[in-house]
Amino acid sequence: MGYNFVGVDRDQPFLLPPSLTDWLPPDHLAWFVLDAVAELDLSEFVKAYRADGRGGAAHDPSMMAGLLLYAYCTGVVSSRKIEAACQVDVAFRVIAGNLVPDHTTIARFRATHADALAGLFTQVLAMCAEAGLVKVGTIAVDGTKISVSASLDANRTREAIMKQVEELIAAAEAADAGEDEVFGAGVRGDEVPADLRDRTSRRARLAAAKARLDGACQDFCVSGLVSV
Repeated sequence: MGYNFVGVDRDQPFLLPPSLTDWLPPDHLAWFVLDAVAELDLSEFVKAYRADGRGGAAHDPSMMAGLLLYAYCTGVVSSRKIEAACQVDVAFRVIAGNLVPDHTTIARFRATHADALAGLFTQVLAMCAEAGLVKVGTIAVDGTKISVSASLDANRTREAIMKQVEELIAAAEAADAGEDEVFGAGVRGDEVPADLRDRTSRRARLAAAKARLDGACQDFCVSGLVSV
């Protein structure tokens, strides 16, 4: 009898068009972030774009803001890592709607909208604190209720949250600057070499490499026996 393994068919197409809503459980943080961003005023972001629609198409500010918020809340601050996550991480793909903004676009969006992003992040985390959510991803927020009036506790909570947001954005800027210096502009840094991206040539190169290793191992074993 043969082994009873569950088959793996990576070439099997979807029988029906997939829905992004089926990719994540309803209680996933990504949905919470998207709902929180949807509650807030994004006019500060929108006014930076041409109202007549001319010029190259830009990514929707609500998507980009949600993407950065989710990334920073889950400890992903590098724009290059965010770009990569939009390809391989289900939650990032859901938030980005299967789009993959490149790291240069992500970094530029953060720099262009730095003040608006800081305000948005602070509002979202303050909403979390008010709702009783004491942790958003990897970020701990003060669970103190924030009343409508500008009470001392509310001010302290908002100040603490703003400090967290400023530290997050500074960490993102530092990460991008460091990676730009290492990899150079426009390069993500984790790309497979160009001559290994095609599957056919890649398999041929790997087979050849294995044959060379097998030959080297055989030569080593033979020489070892002779020397003995």
